Amino acid sequence: MFKLQDRKRNYAQKVIEKIRKYMEFQAFGVCSRLADRIEMKASTVRLYFIYLSFIALGSPLIVYLVLMFFLRLKDYVRSRKPSVFDL
Repeated sequence: MFKLQDRKRNYAQKVIEKIRKYMEFQAFGVCSRLADRIEMKASTVRLYFIYLSFIALGSPLIVYLVLMFFLRLKDYVRSRKPSVFDL
């Protein structure tokens, strides 16, 4: 009985970990890139973003979405850019 509960708990922890990694990669890519650029921890930048969102009534969310769009566009352009040596 206890082994079954342990397996369920381990499975739930694995699922939660996968969701967290996906969200960090997809949703928080802007914060982590910004943190790399200004040489801070990504968790600190995320925390400041959350505080700023509450203080400014959500307007930083628009800035976040714009940054996310441009970062995705930049990644797309870089991945599609042919090399000179690919002739």
